[in-house]
Amino acid sequence: MNIYDKAHELAQSLKDSPEVAEINAAMKLIDMEPESRKMLDDFRNKQNEVQQRMMTGEMPSPEEMEKMEKLFEFLSQNLSIRRLFDAERRLSVIIQDVNKIITDSLVHLYGSDSQLEQ
Repeated sequence: MNIYDKAHELAQSLKDSPEVAEINAAMKLIDMEPESRKMLDDFRNKQNEVQQRMMTGEMPSPEEMEKMEKLFEFLSQNLSIRRLFDAERRLSVIIQDVNKIITDSLVHLYGSDSQLEQ
């Protein structure tokens, strides 16, 4: 068994998943709505900007975080964008679950959590 072949198999399974198909369908709808596309692009740019700053240790102010949350809520009222956000959330859960499965399979290498704390 080649671990890289399995990783490529997993990647292909993700690409072929209903969640990715739903993201693609939602993006097609958004692309047909120029105003929705612009709102989403603006939000993603702001989101990336905040994440970049956080990676350098600069935490956003509570006001800035509240503003981003309100913008997210506003965008979620758009049915096409909400459909995208919901599909992205479902895919994110799958990726987190897969990551946990992989991580849990290696926990025996380091012992239990209680042994790590000692």
